[in-house]
Amino acid sequence: MNLTLKVWRQKSDKDKGKMETYQVSNISTDSSFLEMLDILNEQLIEQGDEPIAFDHDCREGICGSCSMYINGEAHGPKRRTTTCQLHMREFKDGDTIYVEPWRAKAFPVIKDLVVDRSAFDRVMNAGGFISVNTSGNTQDANAIPINKHDADKAFDAATCIGCGACVASCKNASAMLFVSAKVSQLALLPQGKVEAKERVQNMVKQMDEEGFGNCTNTGACEVECPKGISLENIARMNREYIKSSIS
Repeated sequence: MNLTLKVWRQKSDKDKGKMETYQVSNISTDSSFLEMLDILNEQLIEQGDEPIAFDHDCREGICGSCSMYINGEAHGPKRRTTTCQLHMREFKDGDTIYVEPWRAKAFPVIKDLVVDRSAFDRVMNAGGFISVNTSGNTQDANAIPINKHDADKAFDAATCIGCGACVASCKNASAMLFVSAKVSQLALLPQGKVEAKERVQNMVKQMDEEGFGNCTNTGACEVECPKGISLENIARMNREYIKSSIS
């Protein structure tokens, strides 16, 4: 495949970025999108140009760090797929592909396609955990009875990888889907009940302080989420928040 790439280039958070045009040729349809960017970067290095900065780690659809807009869609045109698991067979020979970083106030661009998503870390630090007695008297997890329906729902919520596609897809740059997945995961399990009230209050407060917007109720976040996190988690978080506010 021969492709034209329009890639966002920005030297630092203080510089004004712009789209740059690149040509790549002989790209295998079996290559992943990141492997295609690797090929482009090798080409740029050979030419003495600076390679394109982009985040990646596991390249197995687990860590979520490969996040980027591809032709205006978070993680690209294929649903339930991270950028690293997106293959070039989803495109056609001769296509022009636009590649950009997330666009959100809470996710400032660091360089090129790399954004600062530490806001998610601060939200998690505010309450996305449980306090466990590790003195040697801990109860075996298998000894705690959990309704299968609740366990399944908690597991579904736990599949959130914190990539930020929900924020990038929302016209208000809302982090409600991410935060609600983390709240739901623990709210559904007995281990999370002890700190449930403080957790939802603290995480929602931190989410607001980070500059994320309010939920639009349009559902774009669920559509673009590579793990298909359900909107019902937002409803659950709202219920948890109301309960904690009046109890």
